[in-house]
Amino acid sequence: MANKPCTDTPCACSIDDSKRNFLTRVTTTFGVLGAACAALPFIRSMTPADNVKALATLEVDLTEIPEGSNKTYLWRGKPVFIWHRNAQQIADAKKADASDQLLDPQTDAERVQNEKYLVVMGVCTHLGCVPIQGGEHGGWRCPCHGSQFDNSGRLRRGPASTNLEIPPYAFIDDTTIKIG
Repeated sequence: MANKPCTDTPCACSIDDSKRNFLTRVTTTFGVLGAACAALPFIRSMTPADNVKALATLEVDLTEIPEGSNKTYLWRGKPVFIWHRNAQQIADAKKADASDQLLDPQTDAERVQNEKYLVVMGVCTHLGCVPIQGGEHGGWRCPCHGSQFDNSGRLRRGPASTNLEIPPYAFIDDTTIKIG
């Protein structure tokens, strides 16, 4: 008895490739969509909350700071010192530009955008203490380990190895700055 080809009914040897390709595409599409829907809550959990975004920038009205004094603001959970310097303090800072006592040499002009206002992070670069105003050089001193910073936030003495950090800031107008 010889094998006869199927002519009346479909047999296992005749497979419709277009149906198989369609089912493969549909299954793949639903699988990718399902994975994306499952991953979306995890991706959203990595974005910062609204209260964190609100702390990303800080606007400061400089008219609140009398000439010759400074004020501390909190930005991203860290203190920022803003000093409205008078003419004598500016002259002292410029005079120290050529000093050989600067452990991390920078000119005052490199550290300020407007010579009347110094903006620095109020965190010692040694171990993260908060410096207090005073010291031998008219700026700040770290009460924990004795680092000394001048009135431009430059390191003059101590275990700290760098100047006080300058946060990113820009003048919005003559009397307002935006930190962050």
